[in-house]
Amino acid sequence: MEVIGDLPRELFLEILLRLSVESLMRCKCVCKYWYALVSNPKFIELHLQYNCNNNVCVLLKRCLLTCLGERENMLSLVCSNGLSFINLDVDLSLYKKEPCLQLLGHCDGIICLSNYRDDIVLCNPATRESMVLPESSLPCYSPSSNLIPQTSALGFGYDAKTHHCKVVRIVSYWEERSGSDLPQHSRVEVYSLATGSWKEIDVKVPAHVWYSPCFETYFNGAFHWYAIDNNRNEVILSFHMGNETFQVIPMPSALSLSDYSMCRSLFVWNGCIALVVYPRKGTKKSFEIYVMKKYGVRGSWTKIMTIGPLMKVEMPLAFWRNDEILMEGSDGLVVSYNLKTQELKDLPIYGVPKSFATLVYVNSLVSVKGGNQMVDEGNNTGENVSTLITFSFVLFCFCRIRTDCFLLLHFCCLFRGMGICSFRRHG
Repeated sequence: MEVIGDLPRELFLEILLRLSVESLMRCKCVCKYWYALVSNPKFIELHLQYNCNNNVCVLLKRCLLTCLGERENMLSLVCSNGLSFINLDVDLSLYKKEPCLQLLGHCDGIICLSNYRDDIVLCNPATRESMVLPESSLPCYSPSSNLIPQTSALGFGYDAKTHHCKVVRIVSYWEERSGSDLPQHSRVEVYSLATGSWKEIDVKVPAHVWYSPCFETYFNGAFHWYAIDNNRNEVILSFHMGNETFQVIPMPSALSLSDYSMCRSLFVWNGCIALVVYPRKGTKKSFEIYVMKKYGVRGSWTKIMTIGPLMKVEMPLAFWRNDEILMEGSDGLVVSYNLKTQELKDLPIYGVPKSFATLVYVNSLVSVKGGNQMVDEGNNTGENVSTLITFSFVLFCFCRIRTDCFLLLHFCCLFRGMGICSFRRHG
């Protein structure tokens, strides 16, 4: 005990930061001091930073067919270690059998999901915590009797000014029986985790969002959609989470605009926006990759490479590990393409064709409801937590080797006798 206690405190903290969210969540139930440590906002921040630098995964949403022929959503994590995958046990019964479930974005371990009709859900898959957002602040009726409101765009991202996540929602109003493919006007509202409420913002939407597979992307403090401007040009529409303003980013000038036989998908690759252009149909497809080297500048678009032609590959899903890209096969199988070796490898991940969606993701302890506050135990709280970090090493080392409940209780009793923890469960 004395030998371990003599080790540097920084070493113990480094050991704790390497533990999984699941292990840390179990330890919150041991005693109030364990709860205080794992709930400490500073510890949560350090744990998130460590995972961002070392444990980045790809979160993959797919549909599976049940024995009754019904579609059921499944969330899985594709890990960097040999491209293995883990199915997540997340209780989202509201969307489990929702075929139109969409992944809207990821922020600090929290993901946003919606069916674009009624509810929007924030979920931390690692902690299995979820929350349905309150009702919209916009009225469900239109200001004019002949206009039909519809949610045309949703986005999720991080506001560096308030240090909280936000959801942006665009509601478009369509004229009934007009035959136009563009709305009459649009309204915008923003939900902030800092306030826990929606607010409408007075801002003009300069382009109308259209659907394009695997296009919606958060990058550089802004959320991006595929859109058509008032002159019917293809553009990238972005919404900055901090300034709450829109920006129109032009497509590469080399593209043949308004060619609806081609698909456009948007990703983040090596710290830049990357646009992938490929045929909508066909058994053999080529994928052109353009990179915007200077954000927001049309002239900085550069064609990097062309992949293929590849057989039985439908669309790109996510850039992965700098030199690989996950793609959906035409038979519902996920494949990995190495950009350097040009090797195409099948992964043991199946799903209903065209049901796949992905996000680059990190596990975290961040709560979807906020309120990760340190437990106040008087003037000795900081000293107690520092002491707890020291003795944490002992408990975790033994518990990682053995999952024996009696062993866990033995060490809790030992810590209690030393005045470090009690068995009163907090919260």
